Amino acid sequence: MTVYRVSGMTCGHSRTAITKAVGELDEVLAADVDVTAGLVTVTTNSPSDEAAIAAAVDDAGYELTGRA
Repeated sequence: MTVYRVSGMTCGHSRTAITKAVGELDEVLAADVDVTAGLVTVTTNSPSDEAAIAAAVDDAGYELTGRA
């Protein structure tokens, strides 16, 4: 489980978009988005591929700014 800071999240749409984008990655078991705190907790079945997670967040229209 890894917690990331994500900028640009403002509402429920943000939660839905990031959960869907990150959740589609093969190694991801779950993605929990806390819009208010600007955090995304990603649970994986193997060591996480931070570049792939960052790309998924970027594709959803947000920016992964690092680990929390």
